[in-house]
Amino acid sequence: MKTSNILFKTLIISIYAFLTYACDDQIKHEYTINEPIYMSKADFKNAVKSEAPKPMQETGKIYFYKDYILVNEKYQGIHVFDNSDPSNPEQTAFITIPGNIDMAVQDDILYADSYSDLLAINISDINTLKEIKQFNNVFYYSLPPTGNNYRLGSIDPEKGVVVGWNVKRISEDYEEPHYYPYLDDLVFSNSENSASGKAISSSTGKAGSMARFMIYANTLYTLNSSNALDIYDISDLKHITKQGNISVNWDIETIFAYKQNLFFGAQSGMYIYDITNPLSPQFISQYPHFRSCDPVVVDNNTAYITLRAGNFCGQNTSQLDVVDLSDITTPTLIKSYQMQNPYGLGVDGDLLFVCDGTGLKIYNKTDPLQIGSNLLSTFTDINPYDVIPLESILVVVSSDGLYQYDYSDINNIQLLSAITIPEN
Repeated sequence: MKTSNILFKTLIISIYAFLTYACDDQIKHEYTINEPIYMSKADFKNAVKSEAPKPMQETGKIYFYKDYILVNEKYQGIHVFDNSDPSNPEQTAFITIPGNIDMAVQDDILYADSYSDLLAINISDINTLKEIKQFNNVFYYSLPPTGNNYRLGSIDPEKGVVVGWNVKRISEDYEEPHYYPYLDDLVFSNSENSASGKAISSSTGKAGSMARFMIYANTLYTLNSSNALDIYDISDLKHITKQGNISVNWDIETIFAYKQNLFFGAQSGMYIYDITNPLSPQFISQYPHFRSCDPVVVDNNTAYITLRAGNFCGQNTSQLDVVDLSDITTPTLIKSYQMQNPYGLGVDGDLLFVCDGTGLKIYNKTDPLQIGSNLLSTFTDINPYDVIPLESILVVVSSDGLYQYDYSDINNIQLLSAITIPEN
């Protein structure tokens, strides 16, 4: 009997505890999110415009066209510099293009990405832009970076295009069993590349080695994702057409055109395609390497590839690979050179320019087996991202601005100009 009473009381207490828990155990949870900032679809459609020059805040890709240097401001647009006098470049305009990362120019037509769209813009009058063609949804939509590790708030496509974020603290009440923990502040990843410096002879501009847009023989090539190359016929400006796409490899990062070939830099290797028929690239060969971030440039029968380690790039080794292309069907390593943390690179004659670690390095590349021993100059006062050599003027984009060097006398390289990002 006594045992029955104890069991009965225990049952009553358990039922009470259950009812109390179910009704009264409210959990208040606070967490931080990145709340989307939207631009309406109507405003987004009319967002591309030429504005007064504005200070650079964050540099991205660079491009040289005629007398102009174009510098991407990530996800914002393009700074335009008149470089008629490389010792005194004049900032003439800012082209607002929401979501812009990459660009290429031919015959005064600027081809630029705007989030998931490709735009063709007439820039013959930099102050009065005219959009002549738009291809919608040809790139995977990339959200702008948050700059933090807070979770993303819910996104409503009906409200427009996400162009930024507001950090916001959220407080919620809800009933939840103690054995279902809530994960606070999860990390979400964001998708996130002449001697006087005057006009080059072609009506097509020149990109840096980190480019994902390339123009060759009235054909525009764009890397639309991590594995696909889109092909556009731009020979008739009134009828720019997309001709199709090809799958290259899942980890393609950069593209470089040389003579009648395209060279793709990928995290797993270099891929070579024949573009004798520019609208129908044909695979030739692959040069594999360990997993790393990988831009490539080519000169004569030699390819130069920087392999950057760390983060998502792969192993812990950073190096420069010099590859023999004498038989382009079988690329062969000549020699590897240890690097610190290389990004873009460029070649001009006997010179090789490498953005490595926290400095710019200039080598004599005449003997591929002795490049490491032929370091001519090092500039450690900048943190370079990419370069464009222009016969005797070197254009360098750095995390802190735009620099130009005169290397006509390789024994006495001179800084011509520097436009730096203002300190906050």
